[in-house]
Amino acid sequence: MQLKAIDVGFGYQKNSWTFRNLQLAIGKGEIVGLVGPSGAGKTTFGRILAGYEKPLEGMVTLNDSPLPTTGYHPVQLVFQHPEKAVNPKWRMLKILHEGWDPDDELLERLGIEKEWLHRWPNELSGGELQRFCVARALGPKTQFLIADEMTTMLDSITQAQIWQVVLDIAQKRNIGILVISHEAPLIERLCSRIVDISNN
Repeated sequence: MQLKAIDVGFGYQKNSWTFRNLQLAIGKGEIVGLVGPSGAGKTTFGRILAGYEKPLEGMVTLNDSPLPTTGYHPVQLVFQHPEKAVNPKWRMLKILHEGWDPDDELLERLGIEKEWLHRWPNELSGGELQRFCVARALGPKTQFLIADEMTTMLDSITQAQIWQVVLDIAQKRNIGILVISHEAPLIERLCSRIVDISNN
């Protein structure tokens, strides 16, 4: 069971490629790191893997089939900027339940306070919003998680706590993870394999 990128290429301008011929395979339960300089297309590649963008060439498959286009998506993306991933017209409770209904234990482990559930997104800090995005991405049907600079808005102690929760759940449920980060120590600590996008 794998998430695969096969000869994937993308560019925002005609005749100008951000990357081409990208190959990647992530197995269930595997943690892979994605590194490269700013502008190399790491975030765009993550969006393609999660179905938010379509590649200009190549394809992404899940278990050797095209990515699904309806229902709860088995490849979940946690954006670097959580304010762009939530509906500003919804309270946090509705946002959280958009995909599934997390239990109180998970919310507590992620440091989400119950009073936050009734707030609007603009009433929370970036770090608080990011906790909700992590919880929302860990639905029971999630098979792969794309973590794009997932904890950059949190202090180092909270980062470690959030990652421990994610890793515990991933291990129990055999979720594959792609870690996109500029933080070399984080990548080296978490990942069994590292892919450098700067060579494409």
